[in-house]
Amino acid sequence: MSENWYKSRSYLHFDRPINQAAAREIVSNCKTVAQHAFYPFIRYVAKTQKVFFDKSVGRVVRKDPKERPISYAAHVDSHIYSYYCERLNQAYEAHLAKATFSSAVLAFRSLGKSNIEFARDAFLDITARESCCVIAIDIKGFFDNLDHAHLKTAWQTLLGSSRLPEDHYAVYRSLTKYSFVYREKVYDILGLSKNNPKQGRKRICEPHEFRDMVRDGGLIETNKVKKGIPQGSPISALLSNVYMMGFDGQIHGYAQSCGGAYYRYCDDVLLIVPLAKEIEAKILIEQRVNAIGLEIQEAKTETCKFTRSAKGLSTDRPLQYLGFVFDGTNIHLRSSSLARYQDRVNKGVRLAGKRMDKVNAKRTARGQSPRPMFLKKLYKRYSYLGRRNFISYGYRAAKTMNSSSIKKQLKPHWERLRERICEVQGE
Repeated sequence: MSENWYKSRSYLHFDRPINQAAAREIVSNCKTVAQHAFYPFIRYVAKTQKVFFDKSVGRVVRKDPKERPISYAAHVDSHIYSYYCERLNQAYEAHLAKATFSSAVLAFRSLGKSNIEFARDAFLDITARESCCVIAIDIKGFFDNLDHAHLKTAWQTLLGSSRLPEDHYAVYRSLTKYSFVYREKVYDILGLSKNNPKQGRKRICEPHEFRDMVRDGGLIETNKVKKGIPQGSPISALLSNVYMMGFDGQIHGYAQSCGGAYYRYCDDVLLIVPLAKEIEAKILIEQRVNAIGLEIQEAKTETCKFTRSAKGLSTDRPLQYLGFVFDGTNIHLRSSSLARYQDRVNKGVRLAGKRMDKVNAKRTARGQSPRPMFLKKLYKRYSYLGRRNFISYGYRAAKTMNSSSIKKQLKPHWERLRERICEVQGE
C-alpha cells in the first residue's frame, strides 16, 4: 500500500505530532489499533454566511448563517483514520470496478474532475434527450444521521466478512460512539489564547491536565444515539460513500431500466427519468432514502421537466446543480454564489482600507507621506488576476461549459471591484 495515508499535521491537540515511521509502526499493527484509546475529537462550529440578491428591494440580503460542526481528531487517531481510509478506499474502488454504478458516484474519489465537469456532464446528458424529468434531492443532515447498524453492515459487506475484524471494529466504534470537546471551552479552562494558542506548545495539555481539567471537568460529550459520525475526520467522507453502496446500486439500476440516469455527489442526488416516470421515481427514491435511515430535505428538492420544441430544449423551471443553473439552453452561475462573492469583496476591501488607515496614521506620525492601499493581494483574491478564487473558477467554468452566459455574469465584477476600492480610498 502507498504512503499517501500519512500527512503531517501541525495543529494543537491532546497528543503531540509524530513522524511517519512512528505512525506506520502504530497503524500497521492490527493489535495495536484494536487496543488503541482514541482521544475525544475537538469540535468547533463553522459558520457560512448565506446571502442572496433580493430583486424586490434591489440589494443583497443576508440570511441567518448556516452552522456546521467540524471535528478534528488527535494526531495518532488521524493517522489511524487515514490509514484505514486508504485500505477501505482500495476495497471500495475494487467493488465499484465490478459494479454498474461506478460512474454515478462523483464525490470523494480521484476522478480527475471537479464540480464543473460533473455539472457539465449532467447538463449534456439532459440536452441529449428529447424530454425528461429531472429530480434533484438533498438529504437532510447527512453525516449527522448515518445509521450505525447500516454503516456497520456496509463496512462488513465491503470487507466480504460477516463481522468486522477487531481493528476495524475499534475504528468503527471510535466514529460511532465518538466523544468530543468544544475547542473554546478547552481553551478557556486551560487559559489558552484563542488567537495564538500555541506559544511554543506541542500539545494542548499534558496527560494529567487532560484527566484533571478536561475529563474530570465535564467537558467531554459523547454521542449516545445510534446514528451520526463526526464530520471532519480523514475517513468520514469515504464512509459516506460506503454507506450509500446499496442505495447507489438500486437507484442506478432503476434509472437504467427506464432509460434514465443517476448521479450522486455526497448528499446531492440527481435522477433523470422519462416524464411518465416522475411519480414512480419520486416514490421509489423516498422509500430507498427512508430505508437506510435518512430523510429527504423537501425544501431543497426540485423537479424540473425538460421538453423539446421547434425552438429547442426548455424547462418549466431552471435546474440548480452543484452551483450552476441550467435552463435547457444556457448555463449560469447561481445568483446566490455571485451575491456571496460580492459580499466577500465588500468586506475584504473595507478591511484592507482600515489596515491602510492604520499604516498611514503611523507614517504621518513619523512625518512620512501616506501611501495608497496595497492592491496586489486584493486583485489576487477577488479578480481574474488570481488563480484560485471565485472569479477564476467562474471563467474556468465558462470555458469548460462553453457558456457565454457565465462570462456575461462575471464581466461587471472587475469594474465593481475597482469602484469599491476607489470608494474606500476616497477617490
